[in-house]
Amino acid sequence: MIRSLNILLRPLTFNAQTNTLRFAKKSFLVSLILLAGFSSFAQKFERIEPMFWFAGMHNPKLQLLVHGENIATSNVTLSYPGVKLVKVNKVENPNYLFLDLELSSTVKAGTFPINFAVKGKKIFSYNYELKNRDKTAGRIQGVTQKDFIYLLMPDRFSNGDKSNDVVKGLAETALNRDSMYFRHGGDIQGVINHLDYLKDLGITTVWMTPEIENDMKKASYHGYAVTDHYKIDPRYGTNELFKKYVETAHAKGMKVVKDIVHNHIGTGHWFFKDLPMKSWVHQWPKYTQTSYRDQAVMDTHASAADRKKMLDGWFVPSMPDLDEQNPYVQNYLTQNHIWWIEYAGIDGLRLDTYPYNDPEYMADWALKLKAEFPTLSIFGETFVSGVANQAYFTQGNTVNRGFDTHLPGITDMAIKEGIYEALNGKNGWTDGINRLYDVVAHDFLYKDPTLNCIALDNHDMSRFYSVVNEDFDKYKMGMALLLTMRGIPQMYYGTEILMKNFSNPDGLVRSDFPGGWDGDKKNKFIADGRTNKENEAFNFVKTLANYRKNSAALQTGKLMQFVPEDDIYVYFRYNAQPKGTVMVISNNTEKEKTLNTDRFAERTNGITTAKNIINNETVSFKEIKVPAKTTLVLELN
Repeated sequence: MIRSLNILLRPLTFNAQTNTLRFAKKSFLVSLILLAGFSSFAQKFERIEPMFWFAGMHNPKLQLLVHGENIATSNVTLSYPGVKLVKVNKVENPNYLFLDLELSSTVKAGTFPINFAVKGKKIFSYNYELKNRDKTAGRIQGVTQKDFIYLLMPDRFSNGDKSNDVVKGLAETALNRDSMYFRHGGDIQGVINHLDYLKDLGITTVWMTPEIENDMKKASYHGYAVTDHYKIDPRYGTNELFKKYVETAHAKGMKVVKDIVHNHIGTGHWFFKDLPMKSWVHQWPKYTQTSYRDQAVMDTHASAADRKKMLDGWFVPSMPDLDEQNPYVQNYLTQNHIWWIEYAGIDGLRLDTYPYNDPEYMADWALKLKAEFPTLSIFGETFVSGVANQAYFTQGNTVNRGFDTHLPGITDMAIKEGIYEALNGKNGWTDGINRLYDVVAHDFLYKDPTLNCIALDNHDMSRFYSVVNEDFDKYKMGMALLLTMRGIPQMYYGTEILMKNFSNPDGLVRSDFPGGWDGDKKNKFIADGRTNKENEAFNFVKTLANYRKNSAALQTGKLMQFVPEDDIYVYFRYNAQPKGTVMVISNNTEKEKTLNTDRFAERTNGITTAKNIINNETVSFKEIKVPAKTTLVLELN
């Protein structure tokens, strides 16, 4: 009996592309010892996560999730120098074990068996691997004001590998570019293929919406309904390809931001289908959706019920809300994010739906990640109303909280609204161009506003060019403000070629980038495929973005703004040395204005001429003519 089992049931190996175990002839990763009476149990063993870890981490603690049918009936042992099995945790669901390990500071990279036995008889062993940390210089660089981020949706940017367009066995196999709600076939290889296009444009950092598996029946392309935290969606590629993408970007002098989701998962997630415990997700007597009211988190007068609904309510029915007060959930998420950063060498993280997360956990999470990766950049999505609302979530604001969030920066929606009002509004005491001045004047609410990510639109908003009613002058005004304002500028894919549309009702803001697919009638990745106006827009962005790469004032400089007068808004970006100071002058009216520069003497003393960055022309400095609907960007000489 035993001999026949040894013939039929071969050792298991781990497949890094699919994050699963499979039968194979070699047993260098997982060795399987089957005894009579236990064969059915061993065949149903599912996974261990993280599937490998790293020696030399700051935090010596590691918690392994083990999943398999009735796995809790087994006893676990291991023996490896520098690794201690502190505790085996059994939870409500017998299909789970959580193993608490402690790694010494001197532990060496290598593999060791984790043995599982029932009634003293060994069922199988999992050969767990500890890898050396990658200490390559320039890895995990962080993202700062020196950078210009390009946000794209991989499904809608470019199809670089047709072989993964449809993957059998997944819940969604439809491929339909005529619908905004189905997959279109874009992938990571498509992004790799166009990194040179982005670099030429002046982009320094790429941010993709989440690339990890979203095995959902409908609208899975956006990436925010994760179904496997440790696996790149096979329609985008593999874990190895994602790592190659990061390494390729680094080799080209570019950085990578990864978009991660703490708050929720997709209903197709493997552990939602077999919950470790009831408290893994927030449970309600009946379905309860979040109120989306961030005020309930910060309001000193808020009811406990309103706060709970905001934080614990589900985002939408297809996205269960994780219970981040559960220590097992905390460990799982924190370790997963550390794993991806160390594995791939990511430079920064964008945190989705930040205000909906458990505040105390997020503070602890930030400390743990910064301890492992001091140069890592983090900014949280705060789709909220007002400067105070978004500043509340950033580091240093401990009033009424009793703790520090340790969140360096946020997605600065207030700046976006200020720029929109400056471009579309009618000038008044707090309206029009004065709104933008007022928003910037509230920077005292932040510990460091330069760490905020500023943008004019994204995948959840109407496109910028449509918001300004396809007014090309206003488009150029806005892009000039974006690329010279304090903070880390981010541009949504296609803005450089005037892609348009509104967020409702058809979702066309997520349209494909023309030329990203074989057979596209127009290829807007090349100049010949763009119209004259699209090329003018592309070159306008390119000129400013590439100037920014070499401008110390825009990369590291302070900001000084002046109260708008005669409907003209002026600010300076500058360092200690006056050479290279950038002066920004914005006239949002329908008339040309003449600006006398005497009132700016504290920043312009001794200046006689300036250079227009866009056309490279010399500008006489005493009185500057500012055309209607124009933002001038001048380098002072």
